[in-house]
Amino acid sequence: MKDIEMILEKSDIKPHEIIKAKIRVNYPGRYDGVVVNSQILDSNELIVYRSYNSKAITQNLSRLFINKNDMPRNEVEFTASIEFEPKEVHDVKFRASIIQEHKEIESDILFAKLHPQ
Repeated sequence: MKDIEMILEKSDIKPHEIIKAKIRVNYPGRYDGVVVNSQILDSNELIVYRSYNSKAITQNLSRLFINKNDMPRNEVEFTASIEFEPKEVHDVKFRASIIQEHKEIESDILFAKLHPQ
């Protein structure tokens, strides 16, 4: 079992649809929280984080930090969206990392495909 595991609800994404994901931490040591970074490859566009554990996110964030105190049972669900119209298919990279005292301990990386409408 991995120390951190991220699961995307689906790996084919369309613009403006809600992306749902879950992160599970199995790390036995201490940690402060997890950070989620995302990148739309071959693009300058960003992913917009919408919520985590049903709490709305009101500002645009380039990365999402979730404190361990907000992770009952060492799990968190988050939503995001992509708000631009791609002209071609793009790979989208999601990276979730365990953070302890400003240092990354472990991470998990997933890829999805962003398709034009």
